[in-house]
Amino acid sequence: MTSGHVAYLGPPGTFCEQALRSLVEAPGSAFTGAVPRAAASTTAALDLLRAGEVELACVPIENSVEGAVPATMDGLVESPPVVVVREILLPVRFAVLVRPGTTRADVRTVASHPHGEAQTSRWLATHLPAAETRMTPSTAAAAAAVADGQVDAAVCAPVAARHYGLEALADGVHDTGDAVTRFVVVAPAGVRLPAATGSDRTSIAATTVNEPGALLAILTEFAIRGVDLTRIESRPSKERLGTYWFFLDGAGHVGEPAMGEALAALHRRCTDLRFLGSYPRARVPAGSTAPSPPVAPPVPGQEGADYDAAARWLTALREVPGEALPG
Repeated sequence: MTSGHVAYLGPPGTFCEQALRSLVEAPGSAFTGAVPRAAASTTAALDLLRAGEVELACVPIENSVEGAVPATMDGLVESPPVVVVREILLPVRFAVLVRPGTTRADVRTVASHPHGEAQTSRWLATHLPAAETRMTPSTAAAAAAVADGQVDAAVCAPVAARHYGLEALADGVHDTGDAVTRFVVVAPAGVRLPAATGSDRTSIAATTVNEPGALLAILTEFAIRGVDLTRIESRPSKERLGTYWFFLDGAGHVGEPAMGEALAALHRRCTDLRFLGSYPRARVPAGSTAPSPPVAPPVPGQEGADYDAAARWLTALREVPGEALPG
């Protein structure tokens, strides 16, 4: 697919670089020959793509513990348009890296990306309770800060140790096991889309008028065609308070009738619709303890007892005892 440069969230040693290399170095990969190029931030990686300085960009889009990555969501709807052509699921296993010879008693400051800190905050509170936590643009930037002597320890990808001459104070650090981060490879709009595989994902972003039932109308276009929505997010449009982009991922390919018809219907309904790509759905690499996303269970809540329980719950909400708040 490419032998050019691919921007990624740097500096070298990030989970984003690890995800990209898993794609570039895979036997028979269409991305073999691509040259990774570190960018200072997710926004910078997408800016390099839009400026034509790289052919592709690899950026994190969501984590199973912390959810969506706001900078990526916002960047995908900027202009000129871009599309996702591949996704990568990467199990996230953190290490606490320090300069050689550093002990736990020596650690007074710990740095990490906000998502890294959020996924290890309980571990840090237990094992390094006296350490001050500082935020960095990436986990690799935290490792670089340790190497430069700015902080004592970094919560980051284990691969960063060899980039920055550090050693592991602890491995396998996490609060929630089996965390997975989803990365996407992004290309300029207008490139040939990946062919349908039978196991694909389509991503869009939409805005709509602010009136009762507007969002329901969008969701209904998918529901009546049997399209499974796998993710729904909202982000402020940044134009004015109360206006939002709705980001939706659905199972299927734009070339398939159900998905294509749903998107055409949304084009008629929405005030703005951005097609963000159709691409193969990724699975967690073999050998990982992290499970791939499960098949959705049957929809609950359709039995008579479910209706009765819901009615009792609503009654309890309405009849909460206590004095009224002062007016």
